[in-house]
Amino acid sequence: MHSRKSRRLRKKLYLDEFAVMGAELKCNLTCKDESELTIIMDDFFVYVNSLNLCIGGGGDLTCFEGFISSHERYGSVTESDISNISNWLKDQKIVSDFTMGELVDINSGE
Repeated sequence: MHSRKSRRLRKKLYLDEFAVMGAELKCNLTCKDESELTIIMDDFFVYVNSLNLCIGGGGDLTCFEGFISSHERYGSVTESDISNISNWLKDQKIVSDFTMGELVDINSGE
């Protein structure tokens, strides 16, 4: 359907090859106090940033929910990024379990 639009318009509207993908994250934590939460979240943000991604969200000592996207204007989260983040979370003792959502178009409005 979008293929009839010009490449310039598809880019401007983030359609087809210019779609930007991201993923939701829900994470259960077993933090004892705020300092433990601060340490795990700081470490997680540094790791996500090292993948040239960013995360927005919030939580408390027991859970964190967020959305992961790319720092790049037309960049997307990839399956490899999801796998890397999942592996990092599995290695954290404070993370009791987590769910990574499927890749979704962040501009689709759905």
